[in-house]
Amino acid sequence: MARILGINLLNKKKVYIALTSIYGIGITTSLKILNQLNIDPNIKVNDLSDLNISSLRDLLESNEFQLEGDLKRMLNMNIRRLIDINSFRGRRHLKGLPVRGQRTRTNNRTSRRLGFLISKK
Repeated sequence: MARILGINLLNKKKVYIALTSIYGIGITTSLKILNQLNIDPNIKVNDLSDLNISSLRDLLESNEFQLEGDLKRMLNMNIRRLIDINSFRGRRHLKGLPVRGQRTRTNNRTSRRLGFLISKK
């Protein structure tokens, strides 16, 4: 089992699918990474050599990609900025309601309920 950025990649999966378990990497990004390193995307994780795993780890730990904690921190800072400037979107985030203009009269019962619980606290 390969361990990259503190995440265990499952041995049974193909490499390009297993890389998507890292927060911030989708299928297209994983395919670009594997093409850049000249690794076949269709081989399984347990068939990777130690050289391939170390090159993957080195590339992902470089500052070329924002992954895991850095990406989550950046998203939270963006939401915190919207709340601090008291924008409409920030107030919707604060109440736990839909932010992007979705209808709330008949849909979004779960988010309305969660928003009620959040604002109550």
